[in-house]
Amino acid sequence: MRTALYPGTFDPITKGHIDIIKRACTLVDRLVIGVAINRDKGPMFTLEERVAMVEAEAAYWSDRTGTEIVAHPFENLLINCAREVGAQMIVRGLRAVADFEYEYQMVGMNRVLDDQIETVFLMAEAQHQAIASKLVKEIARLGGDVSAFVTPAVNQALSERFAR
Repeated sequence: MRTALYPGTFDPITKGHIDIIKRACTLVDRLVIGVAINRDKGPMFTLEERVAMVEAEAAYWSDRTGTEIVAHPFENLLINCAREVGAQMIVRGLRAVADFEYEYQMVGMNRVLDDQIETVFLMAEAQHQAIASKLVKEIARLGGDVSAFVTPAVNQALSERFAR
């Protein structure tokens, strides 16, 4: 069984993330979406909320493709998480050259830690290349329309969060 780990904070999950999930499903039998517990980033949504959003948004693609998709919270090294879930590859989404430079360093370090786990880069579709969770949250916080960047359910969660 081909298993991949797609890690991220997913705070919140965006249409860009969903695009990568959809395309990763064509490569593997099982996709583990690693929801990072990253205290340094100070996520807006709790871990439980982020996992629930990921599960809800990924369910459609699991049903449509037959790929098993699992949300898996993690706080350890990415390479250790990949080992824990039995992943042979790590999937990373790229939006721009700046993403590649950072990801290139990560791949190099991860290859030293475990050269049996490959990293696969998937370019975001053109309409999703500018989407970043950080920017989505900022637009939503300032009352802007983020419906082009997130699904209706995530848009609703953002609206509720900022209505408080």
